[in-house]
Amino acid sequence: MQKRSAIVVAVACATGLASIVPATSHAQVSSNVQLYASGFNGPRGLKFGPDGVLYVAEAGTGGSTSTNGQCTQVIPPVGPYTGGLTATISKVSSVGKRVIVASGFPSAVSNMPPDFLGVADLAFLNGKLYAALEGGGCSHGNPTIPNAIVEVDTATGTWKIVADLSAFVKAHPATYPNEADFEPDGVPYSLIAYRDRLYTVESNHGQLFSITAQGEVREEIDISEAEGHIVPTSIAERNGDFFVGNLGLFPVTPNSSKILTLSRNGCPDPAPGLDPSPELQKLRVAGSRAGFTTIVAVSFGPDGLIYALELSPAAGFPTLGVGKVVRLKGNGEIEDVATGLSVPTGMTFGPDGHLYVSNFGAASPGAGQIVRITIP
Repeated sequence: MQKRSAIVVAVACATGLASIVPATSHAQVSSNVQLYASGFNGPRGLKFGPDGVLYVAEAGTGGSTSTNGQCTQVIPPVGPYTGGLTATISKVSSVGKRVIVASGFPSAVSNMPPDFLGVADLAFLNGKLYAALEGGGCSHGNPTIPNAIVEVDTATGTWKIVADLSAFVKAHPATYPNEADFEPDGVPYSLIAYRDRLYTVESNHGQLFSITAQGEVREEIDISEAEGHIVPTSIAERNGDFFVGNLGLFPVTPNSSKILTLSRNGCPDPAPGLDPSPELQKLRVAGSRAGFTTIVAVSFGPDGLIYALELSPAAGFPTLGVGKVVRLKGNGEIEDVATGLSVPTGMTFGPDGHLYVSNFGAASPGAGQIVRITIP
């Protein structure tokens, strides 16, 4: 039985997901879902910029470069990967067209094509665009560009590496990695900005890192130490606490995913220039809410409720047309917000109050969509 925990986005697609994902679907989506833009190559995380424009991370189309024999490879059936520089960051124009903002990012295709890793997510910090790369590193067929946090100039399309995450995960291994489902370069998946730092969830090893604009990387929590190999994928922040959702293992067991509350025991972040003790800096699991399935994104809505994007909440292996957005109501009930999505992989709320979702995010090149959801 396949126990690997990956989707193409989160942990190297160890389930053969792409083999069941065609370019189109006849799934009936709920009436509050509308197509916003199309033609993306593996759309993943997405964020609105200070300019009001929607920016989209794309996994790309992989490549043919093999590093077999040069470094530790991802084990079969997922590995070995081959790599290329085909991942991109795009934006959606005022007329709903995909426009490339920056290109040449590392992309990787697994031994089970078309399973792709590339640019995972985006965040804006102090007006600048940053991206988390998951398709880099020698184990992904891209030995010259690691998995990293990069700063992107949206005007020129140029970019530079701020922090080498491939090196950091190797120097700071998780307590309980899963040998049967292990990515030597890690697989950072989500990225948010909070105060003066960026926060990224590394899904395969189960760690949460923070990064300054100057490239200082800090492990905030080793989730594997508290929860084991649960494949954390997504992060949101509220009042200094962090909320992390997890994908879980395949085959899918409905209601087995959760949202963890991570806290610093009530101690606020230090003022600039002050550095509390390491014990106060560390995040801890302060609570959780179960009952979710295959979470790939979490976010707080304009109504103050937490929303979760579920890749494929049906039992078994990922299925087209069953992805959905749910929210946790004030009375503790988990409520459907939008249904009928096909392997969705990222979401963000827009300044207009609508929710924007990457649909067909784990599908063939060119099949990716961005849909806009009206919140009930």
